[in-house]
Amino acid sequence: MHEPSNAIPLKVDTEGKIKFDTILKHNIKGNKIVYSNFVDLLLKKLREDDPKNKKKTREILEALVSSKISAAMPVQHAEKQAPVQYIRYTPSQQGPAFNSGAKQRIIQMVEVQKDPMEPPRFKINKKIPRGPPSPPVPILHSPTQKVTIKEQQNWKIPSCISNWKNAKGYTIPLDKRLAVDGHGLQSTHINENFAKLAESLYTVDLKAREAVDMRAK
Repeated sequence: MHEPSNAIPLKVDTEGKIKFDTILKHNIKGNKIVYSNFVDLLLKKLREDDPKNKKKTREILEALVSSKISAAMPVQHAEKQAPVQYIRYTPSQQGPAFNSGAKQRIIQMVEVQKDPMEPPRFKINKKIPRGPPSPPVPILHSPTQKVTIKEQQNWKIPSCISNWKNAKGYTIPLDKRLAVDGHGLQSTHINENFAKLAESLYTVDLKAREAVDMRAK
């Protein structure tokens, strides 16, 4: 006897190329979609006036609406019966002692009429959790690059130093305190009115000096 193997059989596409994505779809069950090709990342061009999509969408919406309406009605409509079926039955044992001596019988199959006022026979209150959805579209990342010295220096974060507490009495240099304080990173914005005020004071000072010189002469 051959032992069972976990090897995945080799599959090829219509062009004869090996389908390497079969390993991704090996344990996927149901109608789940697995995005395994580069073409799946491209945007699909959908036309709004496509008759096939319109018809399919209309049928799905009509089925959903009709099911909601029928479930909300207190009295259900009588369902349409299936057509009558005739089945020709030939018994395996032939003879006058079997099947009342008949060689063949014709059986008429008729669906039993359902009572529209009949309450539901089975009470189902358990909400079955849905299974996991289709796996997401993979995100392509750029290849890893080596970290430069400048990036390493930018990633150096100074440790937290308190300006009020120093329980162990460490001697902390001033440059470390200034680096933690962050005053060097702040940009001071001076109002334009200060320049106007300084210019006006300078002009008044010049005029006052000229007036004093004129009086002295």
